[in-house]
Amino acid sequence: MRHRSRPLAGLALGLASLGLLTGQAPAGVTVTVKVTNIRNAKGEVRACMTTDAKQFPRCQGNPDAHRATLNAATTVTFTFSGVKPGRYGIALLHDENKNGKADRALGMMPKEGYGFSRDAPVNMAPPKFEQAAFDVGAAAQTLTIKMRYWL
Repeated sequence: MRHRSRPLAGLALGLASLGLLTGQAPAGVTVTVKVTNIRNAKGEVRACMTTDAKQFPRCQGNPDAHRATLNAATTVTFTFSGVKPGRYGIALLHDENKNGKADRALGMMPKEGYGFSRDAPVNMAPPKFEQAAFDVGAAAQTLTIKMRYWL
């Protein structure tokens, strides 16, 4: 009896090992964000990472956004796991009084620290998504973002 090659069986086995036939999505990668230049250890540092340009920098209304909060220190490190490939922007807030919002002086100038991926500049308004955007592929990434203070 002759044995035939079964290329489709091999393909199915390979796809199953990737989780593509079982309905499981690949796990994603890790994005590590080191935040430097934090002026004090008061409050907390909040981070939001999103692919939604319309919601950047707030990330509100986006269930796929990655969010995290850490106690403030002169340097903090966020680790986002399971990040799918795509174009992301990160926004940071040093919420010194832990009230969950960016406090402002005179209605417009931020009183607390802020930062953005790619250290995107702030010119009288937060940067646009494309100024802060970076690509996530198949490999883990580490970024450094400097916290900035207007006052």
